[in-house]
Amino acid sequence: MKIQADSPEEYIQALPESRRNPMARLRKVMCDHLPLGFEETMNYGMIGYVVPHALYPPGYHCTPDQPLPFISIASQKHFIALYHMGIYSDPELLHWFQKAYAEVVPTKLDMGKSCIRFKNPERIPWELIAELVGKMTPEVWINRYENALKQ
Repeated sequence: MKIQADSPEEYIQALPESRRNPMARLRKVMCDHLPLGFEETMNYGMIGYVVPHALYPPGYHCTPDQPLPFISIASQKHFIALYHMGIYSDPELLHWFQKAYAEVVPTKLDMGKSCIRFKNPERIPWELIAELVGKMTPEVWINRYENALKQ
């Protein structure tokens, strides 16, 4: 589901009715719980949360004119997606999330390397997502990112 939007508000308004409320709520969770320093933007056709150039001037190594991506949220064709780069780079965080998810959601976690897929918006564990997004500061993310680039 490709949505052309210049702002997060425009992105959410362009969604089908059934996706607007869950995406708006997911966006609110991001904005309310991300540590200070991350910025909301439109990034790669999704709502993105990035480390701005003001905090990390080199930007994303693939496209240095872009800020360093951290989390994105998107309404895909068959699911709502949360792309969390920090969970991909931190095995301890991944293990914590997998264990906590199994404790609060009765269905199996549908996850790729950094993509958490929610096929049923009614089963999004809002409190767990809030806790997850608050676990990594921009400084910690920059450090993990730079260490990964060195390898």
